[in-house]
Amino acid sequence: MRKISEYAFLWGLGGCLYYSFELLFRGFSHWTMFLLGGISLLFCTIQGQILKWEDPLWIQILRCTVFVVSLEFITGIIVNKWMGLAIWDYTGLPLQLFGQICLPFAVIFSGLCAFAILAGGYLACWLFQDIRPRLHFL
Repeated sequence: MRKISEYAFLWGLGGCLYYSFELLFRGFSHWTMFLLGGISLLFCTIQGQILKWEDPLWIQILRCTVFVVSLEFITGIIVNKWMGLAIWDYTGLPLQLFGQICLPFAVIFSGLCAFAILAGGYLACWLFQDIRPRLHFL
């Protein structure tokens, strides 16, 4: 039951943070971005817990960035292309793929992933008595 509470908390926090981030910088968001943010924070935390925080931080950031960008691509194909909701379009940005992902936002997401790894790991430790992250860069 404790893990369910922990995961629900992290998912909700990730959703709120990402939704708020979009409101702050774009002026609008969509409920699917709440889902995406929640899943992303959850992944960033769980990947560290499963590997007992032994991987260097840069590998964790790379792993989480690949996950988040892949999830954004899949979500974009579904909500923007198939459903026609037009929530975002990166067509005018460099190194984009079908207007759903692009290199500049992948770089931004890597910074958000670094924050999510740290925040998720320490919150899980402090609030849910999970193992304390032993983060190292190399």
